Amino acid sequence: MEKILIVGCKKAMDDVCIGCSRCMVGFNRREGEFQRYEEDAELMGLLNCGDCPGATIVTRLAQVNLWNKPMGETPTKVHIAPCITDHCPHSETLINKIKAKAGVEVVEGTHPYKPSDIFS
Repeated sequence: MEKILIVGCKKAMDDVCIGCSRCMVGFNRREGEFQRYEEDAELMGLLNCGDCPGATIVTRLAQVNLWNKPMGETPTKVHIAPCITDHCPHSETLINKIKAKAGVEVVEGTHPYKPSDIFS
């Protein structure tokens, strides 16, 4: 079974996408980059980047594994939310760090619901 971890921008997660509902709706509907998963895939968690410039993302990824190890839960895929892929000035460095340290496949993208003016 796939266990999905979503990584998003701390500022967007706290101030723009309250509750990150677009990522969760996309996952539940299996739309956007989530269309690749069967019904038994689970959303394991939402993780923010740790704030600009994403200096703590490696530590935060390690914490996900540490905190969930007693439950036998580890992510099998990491998805990078559009708040990072499409709007973060540090996205290239941040995504490269995640790909280097996640230990699982990293998918750039989550949902297809991207209003053009949400970050304006």
